[in-house]
Amino acid sequence: MADTSSGVEDPMNGESVSDSEEFDNLRGILADGVVGAAGGLVGTAMMTVVFLIAQSLGAFDLADFAILTELVGLTGYVPEVLFGFFIFLGGGMFPWPLLFAALKEYLPGRTDPVSGAFFGAAMWTGFVLAFYTGQTGLSLVLYAVLTLVAHVVYGMGLGAVFNYFATRPDSIV
Repeated sequence: MADTSSGVEDPMNGESVSDSEEFDNLRGILADGVVGAAGGLVGTAMMTVVFLIAQSLGAFDLADFAILTELVGLTGYVPEVLFGFFIFLGGGMFPWPLLFAALKEYLPGRTDPVSGAFFGAAMWTGFVLAFYTGQTGLSLVLYAVLTLVAHVVYGMGLGAVFNYFATRPDSIV
């Protein structure tokens, strides 16, 4: 008689799965969120250093973060550049790390930092268009190159934090 089993254990067939063995428990989800936020914070901090270098070369102006404040309609009510940077930081700490966590198995690269570099490069395609403020000539080339470097650095920092916590013996990630 042929074996018709799928080779997959069914926990509903009398085998109980304890909370510590379950992959998607609340503790694990919260831990993954904290790791993602930490990775996003590290990546955004590293990215900001590259932005400061770009600003010193005249290729990028941190005042461009005021665009984000304008998008949420708070121009004139809050310090525009600072609030815009905090919106940018929030994006770097929450939605982008969650997307990276969901996609990292499908990204090129054998390690999380390398996969993160590809992820950052993909994110750059939207950033370079959204924050373009009329640069021309050498300034435009520097803008494109340095913002790409900033995003690759962001992705590498994000991936490095994910890699660090994934290799810890007591980590859930």
